[in-house]
Amino acid sequence: MHNVKWGEFKIDDLFEIQNTLSFNTDKLVYGSKYDYVTRTSQNQGILKETGFVNKENINSSGNWSLGLLQMDFFYRHKSWYAGQFVRKITSKIELNSNSIIFFTSVLNKLKPKLLSVLVRNVDKTFLDSKVFLPIKQNGQIDFDFIDIYISELELERIEKLNKYLIDNNLKDYKLTEIEENVLLNFKSHKIIFGDFVFKDVFNNIKQGRRLKKDDQIAGDIPFVMAGVSNTGVVNHISNPVASFPHNSITIDIFGNTFYRDYDFGAGDDTGVYWNSSINYPKEVMLFFATSMEKSILGKFDFGKKLRSSKSFDFIMKLPIKNNKPDLETMKIVISAIHKLVIKDVVLYVKRKKKELNKMTKNANA
Repeated sequence: MHNVKWGEFKIDDLFEIQNTLSFNTDKLVYGSKYDYVTRTSQNQGILKETGFVNKENINSSGNWSLGLLQMDFFYRHKSWYAGQFVRKITSKIELNSNSIIFFTSVLNKLKPKLLSVLVRNVDKTFLDSKVFLPIKQNGQIDFDFIDIYISELELERIEKLNKYLIDNNLKDYKLTEIEENVLLNFKSHKIIFGDFVFKDVFNNIKQGRRLKKDDQIAGDIPFVMAGVSNTGVVNHISNPVASFPHNSITIDIFGNTFYRDYDFGAGDDTGVYWNSSINYPKEVMLFFATSMEKSILGKFDFGKKLRSSKSFDFIMKLPIKNNKPDLETMKIVISAIHKLVIKDVVLYVKRKKKELNKMTKNANA
């Protein structure tokens, strides 16, 4: 990086910015072929997937969306529809997959500048902005360097991921006969489910305590509040707040649900669920969390916030055996799903390592 020459380029020479035709979610239809993109920064700006709605509003793939809330640039690999206050950014130069990764980072470095102006001035501010890019001797963009640089970064991260899989014994993805049978029964709806209220599954249902950001003292205790970013962990503190035990589930005021395998503190916008008498296995707790989140999906938002004290009699559906929760079946289902996910990751790491090693070897030859 130290020997690379950099040149200044005006965004207007590299990209164009366009309005998108927008419409509301009530016009969406069921499907997964298209993304519905809004100004949110969560989930790469994708609010949900949808089927075909109309030709007029479709944005082609191969460009970036810019949400005019937090000014995040996301590359769109699928054709997409847009909500309000979303722009489309199109490249004027030909880019390969590595260049797209590189320029996504370059574009997002403009966020502070775009956030400092009024929305009506975003287009002009964007086009008038200048960025520094690696250049060759003739002053043209050095795409060869970009290719090598991104490939080396990817290889470094793949090596770290591979080490993590090895260190945590996560390379075993072969399903046992029991796991295969339980999954088959699960998919074919042969497993019987029953209704269970939250208070019968957990003997502790508590709300966190209010702790303002200005009062938080840096430390080692994960502090959980409402939100999905970083699973709701907003800070690590040392305040003597109420501590909640590992092997718990949190549900915030909006219904976002997460399993916690560590001790933590929680704000007053988060409820905590655990059982101090029954040591549920981690896999069972993960099954609980999924069922709990599904049972309250879409019922809570800014206008109607969830408090844990109101959830005692909420119902979740669980596999049953002798009219009791079938813990063994839940454990096997989660174990099998875990292996299926790990299989995809392990195979991806193998394939990607082979591709990147070949790419960097050819580039340095």
